[in-house]
Amino acid sequence: MRQGGKHGAKGNRNISHAMNPSQKRYKICYVAGREESYSRTRMIIHGLRGAGHEVILCLPPNRSFANYPKLIFDFISRKRGCDLIVVGFYGQLIFPFVRLFTRKPILYDVYISTFDTMVHDRGKGGSDSVAAKFYWWSDALSMRWSQRILLETVDHIHDYAKKFGLSVEKFFHVFLAADNAVVLPKPQKKKDGKFLCHFHGEYAPFHGVKYILKAADILREEDVHFQIIGTGITYEQDMQLARELKLKNCTFIDRVPYEELADYMSNADCCLGIFGENPRTLRVLTNKVIESIAVARPLISARNEPVQELLQDHESAMLVERANPESIAAAILELKKDEKLRKQIAENGHKAFQENCTLEVFARRLNTVIQEMLS
Repeated sequence: MRQGGKHGAKGNRNISHAMNPSQKRYKICYVAGREESYSRTRMIIHGLRGAGHEVILCLPPNRSFANYPKLIFDFISRKRGCDLIVVGFYGQLIFPFVRLFTRKPILYDVYISTFDTMVHDRGKGGSDSVAAKFYWWSDALSMRWSQRILLETVDHIHDYAKKFGLSVEKFFHVFLAADNAVVLPKPQKKKDGKFLCHFHGEYAPFHGVKYILKAADILREEDVHFQIIGTGITYEQDMQLARELKLKNCTFIDRVPYEELADYMSNADCCLGIFGENPRTLRVLTNKVIESIAVARPLISARNEPVQELLQDHESAMLVERANPESIAAAILELKKDEKLRKQIAENGHKAFQENCTLEVFARRLNTVIQEMLS
């Protein structure tokens, strides 16, 4: 899943301040449509506090839209005295009220497009339907009403700028991050001798779980096992496929707490990213990619421009053709047979994580755009 927080992460952790002593500290109101334990919400809070700013939170207790009226009321009452408003995920439905009740600068962590999610992932109407037009305008207006917009890759920035008629100068690039005090390398404890492949995330079309299952079918005689964690949109269809294929080399696990992910990933020989066939597969980096390199495990994922901004094929990741189980299976076998390659990819991937995707780096980058907006 693009949203790692669906594994039930809890609480916040203080990180060292990531700002120059000469830079100003500000009072910032952070309003978002997802709860504090949700991965992206937690990450923005870490970044703002890690940069030394005072953060006023306006967050719902859970993901239900029924919370939005109270959320908007909380925003109206708590925003007083703030220097900056940060609107987080899911902010499209909140934005009209934020724009109406403040004239302070707005930094928008758009994170995910409603249009892409509803039309491409969930098939809610064709691209020219009334529903699709509503989704498009909810994205376009919220981004136009903000002063700056955060996105995780340059490719994503150019895609959104073109799709929603915006200047690329309005966007600010900050790679996705993982909590490197929680998602970190741990000793491998498996004892059965099988080559273990790990996947976690929402069963969504762009994740392409069905292609992982078809790769498992190809490798059923190769002493390779798969552990697959999560639920989601395509769960029932994927479980039906697993039954039809009579897979014996897959273990299916429900969602797990975020704090336990590192144990599952570190116990694996490789981690799996995204492999779907829909347009979103070409546009996203995803949390699972960052979390895999955070625990220093070799990653296999579909080749796309966002991933290649951070990782290189056969150097810091194994990049394969999307919607292609044969390509996934071949990459798994190549890693299984070549311990030196596994070690090289794991080490280089972890180095890329340390240089670009830790909480400290995320806080510094986030603080850079805040200082620019308020200087």
